[in-house]
Amino acid sequence: MKEITTEQITQAVRDLCIKVSYDLPKDVESCLRKSLEKEESPFGKYCLEQIVNNAVLARDTEQAMCQDTGMAVVYVEVGQDVHIVGGSINDAIHEGVRQGYNDGYLRKSVCADPVFDRVNTGDNTPAVIHTEIVEGENLKITVVPKGAGSENMGALKMLKPTAGVEAVKQFIIDTVNTAGGNPCPPIIVGVGIGGTMEKCAELAKEALKREIGSKNPDARYAALEEELLEKINKSGIGPQGLGGRVTALAVHIEQYPTHIATMPVAVNLNCHAARHREVIL
Repeated sequence: MKEITTEQITQAVRDLCIKVSYDLPKDVESCLRKSLEKEESPFGKYCLEQIVNNAVLARDTEQAMCQDTGMAVVYVEVGQDVHIVGGSINDAIHEGVRQGYNDGYLRKSVCADPVFDRVNTGDNTPAVIHTEIVEGENLKITVVPKGAGSENMGALKMLKPTAGVEAVKQFIIDTVNTAGGNPCPPIIVGVGIGGTMEKCAELAKEALKREIGSKNPDARYAALEEELLEKINKSGIGPQGLGGRVTALAVHIEQYPTHIATMPVAVNLNCHAARHREVIL
């Protein structure tokens, strides 16, 4: 049985929080560069050029690519043969976020209470933690900072099971159209379908972690991803919502079995700064 200390976990989360803020994933940057070739609007092309230049500058100077450094969403896959020693894994993750946002000079954006006492916690904790037990003796940590501009434009709908695929498509497209330029397009559209209310919302966010260019393993959903991407990019919203052909870089759908009496659908949008980074201990 492999032993992993809470100190290792804290250090890993700290380092991920800092690096993810300035190092845009290669698949996202590559897609942005390819989008420059597709964009026909002169101003849309200009916006994409500035987005790419900003990503390069952020990496070269190790400075955050966006002033909204997000709320830290942390995914943890814990191998069932791993023994964590030294304390609580959740406490270790929160401490890693605290250190990362302080040491990386990242903006702290978390309020202690959502309604009555919106006082900043001062260190961007607590994080939102999703833990899954898997086979093996490794511990995989993925940090996904989520900014409010894109998070605010997500939506969830409990469709009737008789609604059919057309209703699903219309809800997704309507959500993107309503969002307009607010989530800082070009966006990545994460879609969760099935499960329960909270499960489909989780799926939608998890879909944002997928590599751009990857397809849903089910051919029907893969075709739906392509169809939706094409329709969204005909909306005219364009880069930064200022008009053009490139409104979305990708549509990623994740599905799960559901109850016979419902069909939940959730949409979670990510801005062009689609930050995510992982490490395996």
